[in-house]
Amino acid sequence: MKPGPRDHRHQLRISGDELRELKRHVCMMADAFGLDRKIDEYAGVRPITLYRWDLECLMAVIAVALRDESEYPDDSAPEYRALAGLGERLRREYKGVYRE
Repeated sequence: MKPGPRDHRHQLRISGDELRELKRHVCMMADAFGLDRKIDEYAGVRPITLYRWDLECLMAVIAVALRDESEYPDDSAPEYRALAGLGERLRREYKGVYRE
């Protein structure tokens, strides 16, 4: 999807455990207009530019992943907490701009 001049550009830095866990689920983003490749190639050094539809996709992917007990049998594990923390950060970012 091509952003328009009125589309809000979110600048977020995702790194460390959050990025490692997100990259584990990049295959669930295959129909997201290149978001899978963008996340897969992202190194976490500089902020990544995301748009509304990117945030919506990432929040959905994280929600599905966290509900998968075969992936995260223990919700107190550091991997689960890292992905859950990222999901919360993305929701705050989203609600701060779109208030939906």
